[in-house]
Amino acid sequence: TVSRRNNIYSMDFPSYSPLPDNSKLKEVSLALKSKPLKLFFAKYCMAVYDTEEEVRNISPNFDLLKSIDYNGIIVTAPGNKYDFVSRFFAPKFGIQEDPVTGSTHCELIPYWSKILNKKNMLASQLSNRGGELYCSYLGNRVIIGGEAITYMHGELFI
Repeated sequence: TVSRRNNIYSMDFPSYSPLPDNSKLKEVSLALKSKPLKLFFAKYCMAVYDTEEEVRNISPNFDLLKSIDYNGIIVTAPGNKYDFVSRFFAPKFGIQEDPVTGSTHCELIPYWSKILNKKNMLASQLSNRGGELYCSYLGNRVIIGGEAITYMHGELFI
């Protein structure tokens, strides 16, 4: 379901609660060239760091990332002016770094909601293009919103 309020479009997604999984901490640390505090897993591996700067400065070895069993790696930390920040690497899908990833927020939102004891949060994905996300945790659902502009109109014929 998509709803619109002014120029914010919000979508309703399933919620995935990540579980602790430090089984590949050494491999992930080598691939990210930086050791996270801990790892979690739901749909993707989630590496949690102390600071936004650590997340911003990660420069992964994509060949090593591709060799790890996970389909993608989320890196996240508390933000300076946002509740939390993240980046997402998925070289197995041919995506070095995704600019703004809705599916990762399906597990980021439940995690940070519990840590921060908040239901509504503001997040930022720190890719080169980047994006600001309005996040709400509803238990088994999450709401993810952001600004959008129309850049193309078209018709599809099936």
